[in-house]
Amino acid sequence: MTANPLIRRAEYFLTRHVDGLLLALVLALMALGLAVLFSASNASVARVSAQFANMLVALGVMWAFANIPPHYLARLALPLYALGVTLLVCVALFGDVVHGARRWLDLGVTRIQPSELMKIAVPLALAWYFDRYEAALRLRNFAVATVMLAVPVYLIARQPDLGTALLIAASGFFVLFLAGLSWRIITGLAVAGAASLPLVWSALHDYQRQRILTLIDPTQDPLGSGYHTIQSTIAVGSGGLFGKGWLNGTQTHLDFIPERTTDFIFAVYSEEFGLIGNVALLAVLLLVIGRGALITANAPTLFTRLLAGAVTLTFFIYVFVNMGMVSGILPVVGIPLPLISYGGTALVSICLGFGILMSIATHKKLVQT
Repeated sequence: MTANPLIRRAEYFLTRHVDGLLLALVLALMALGLAVLFSASNASVARVSAQFANMLVALGVMWAFANIPPHYLARLALPLYALGVTLLVCVALFGDVVHGARRWLDLGVTRIQPSELMKIAVPLALAWYFDRYEAALRLRNFAVATVMLAVPVYLIARQPDLGTALLIAASGFFVLFLAGLSWRIITGLAVAGAASLPLVWSALHDYQRQRILTLIDPTQDPLGSGYHTIQSTIAVGSGGLFGKGWLNGTQTHLDFIPERTTDFIFAVYSEEFGLIGNVALLAVLLLVIGRGALITANAPTLFTRLLAGAVTLTFFIYVFVNMGMVSGILPVVGIPLPLISYGGTALVSICLGFGILMSIATHKKLVQT
């Protein structure tokens, strides 16, 4: 009898700032990810165990941030942004070069990839900045915010890491848009961006240009740059309506699908579960996005509204870009399918964002309105 109150207190402590629906959806996607990874890795228990450990760490981070009130997150915004930019500069000067890219910083004990930190630091800092000047937002505030966004995006793009740079640029743009950026300015920027495409093309690395050309016609180099796109689209199409069944994907187990445990795991899923499975997966992902949109709509302050909106829309970009890349409608940029692909760093950053959403949803009653 005496244990019951202690158990109830422990349950209350562990769940009081956890959004039940969002947690259930995240756990469902993680469980599905483990099942698909088991097949994609040729039944590698070691790979699945490692991902399970990554998930435990990510869930711990999510719970920790869910229990941090939003006003404390606002205090962390500027120091976290400054730390991230400093680390990116250190990467540019002293970073380790792996496969031709300088993305990692060796700290002696471990190596870190500071660009992952900026996925949260950039929208956090921009949301803090706009909240600070909420009473009198002017064009110059948007100009300052654009510079704050452009600096880390440039540093990451020159590593080069185009996929992460695009994700961070998108998350920052979402904050600008939700803060009230004029449609006239957005249209002007779009026109200017289109006009600058020749300059952008000349600034791209050779492999980045090849990815775009491969998107247009992957058959021009079927055993080279077009191999990923061709094999992934074959796998997606071969799944048919109901799929070939779990562990029965021929493209997967005959080693035709490249990077099948990470960036192209959606091809494995599509082949084994078919169109019906894809519809079910999209339904769960849309529920996650819908829950994030509802939290955004009910957020009590400008800071929490901008931050929740950026986290939710960035998750949408993750899903859209990965599925588009695997399906052959977008270039290959190396973005994982959230909560499904193998990997720890991206998983932790995604769950950190979900923890922020939970914090905003469960602490709103504490905010004076």
